[in-house]
This record gives sequence, C-alpha cells and structure tokens, in this order.
Amino acid sequence: MNHASIRKTLKAGSLVFGASALFLLVLPNLFLDLLGFDSNDGLVWSMRMIATTLVALAGNMWNNAENSSDAGVANVAKVMCVSATALGVLTLMIPVQLTWFSYVYATIGFGFGLSYLINILRK
Repeated sequence: MNHASIRKTLKAGSLVFGASALFLLVLPNLFLDLLGFDSNDGLVWSMRMIATTLVALAGNMWNNAENSSDAGVANVAKVMCVSATALGVLTLMIPVQLTWFSYVYATIGFGFGLSYLINILRK
C-alpha cells in the first residue's frame, strides 16, 4: 500500500469536500440547478444539512491524513474508495436529466475512488 499517496489523496479529497460544503451552504439553489433539479425549500434544506456533514467529513479526512498511523490511513482509504465510487454511481442515478455538471461531479467521485484503489494496491 502506498500510504504517502493515500495521505495526499485524503488531503485533496478533504479540500474538494470542504469546497463542496461551502458551495452547498452558500448557494444550494445553484447547486441544485446545476444538477438539473427544481429547487424547493425541502431540497435546499437537505443540501445545507449535507453541507454540515461534509464539513465534518473534510475535517476527519484531513486529520486522518495528518495524524493516523499507516494502518489507520489504510482503513480510511478502503472506506473512502467505496464511498467515492458510490458517490459517482449515485450521481449518475439522479432522477432527473443528467447535466454536464452531473457528469463532472460523477467523474470526480470516480477519480477519487480510482486513486484510492490504485494506492491501496500499489506497494
């Protein structure tokens, strides 16, 4: 396992999730529009709730990258590999017409999932 690269991927993912959280907190209507959804109070509220959990996730990812043992980082990488890939899959399953933003968002998820997988398998 390439622990140094996993730590870098965790930090990069932390920054992406942190930026997504800010986007969701400040401009949830725009985010929904980019995904092809019609905004309503329930969806806007849901986006802001998701944003608060993304802040926690981003912080934990950064903290693990900085402070966890190699074994701990390996375990986090396995969870994040599945989660990032699932994010890509679920983004493509959005129950509206897919937009360019949906494809970009899914590609980011798949990209992180692939990065974790490659670094889990690398020596």
